Amino acid sequence: MRKINTGPLLERSRFVLRQNRLLAPLVGIALAACVVLAQTTTQVPAAPGVPTRSLKMTTLKSRHLFTITMKLPPTLELGDTPVGKRRVFTVSGGQFTGERVRGEVLPQASSDLLLVRADGSSQQDVRLILQTDDGALILMTYRGIRHASAEVNARIARGEQVAVSDYYLRTAPFFETSSPKYGWVNKIVSIGIGERQPDGVTYEVFEIL
Repeated sequence: MRKINTGPLLERSRFVLRQNRLLAPLVGIALAACVVLAQTTTQVPAAPGVPTRSLKMTTLKSRHLFTITMKLPPTLELGDTPVGKRRVFTVSGGQFTGERVRGEVLPQASSDLLLVRADGSSQQDVRLILQTDDGALILMTYRGIRHASAEVNARIARGEQVAVSDYYLRTAPFFETSSPKYGWVNKIVSIGIGERQPDGVTYEVFEIL
């Protein structure tokens, strides 16, 4: 309970009463109200409709899903289209390896319709067909962002090996499959951390728990 020092208020009230006794009733009412406020504590209820949080998180938990490597033939340059500078990366093959799922990347229907945006960053739009080592087919799609300095982007475009710390490459993959064994991939959210190579790209993919 909060306490307020009413001493100065009482002294001021006595002075006013001595100067003008006609104000006595009003001063009494005001003084009584101040005393009530000083002796009570007001609690504001929570806003209606705002749920009480049962889970407070400051970090994300994850576990490794797989490492995927793709081989990329020379880029198809579409140039400046109405939506930006479009570059198409086809996929000639690749592999993915993890504790729970592994296999190869099929070249059929696998490509990246990359868009170079006005701010110089690149936006991935990827579709891959994964075939597990026991024959199941999984569609992997993801959007992502790569950005770096103009100098680093030029080095990547020339096919040079660039340290992964010199650029940002992150993706958000999702999966589709009809396989009962791998049906769990239909219900997960994942994040990929990428590294460009002169002839391809590698991602470490993590399931968000």
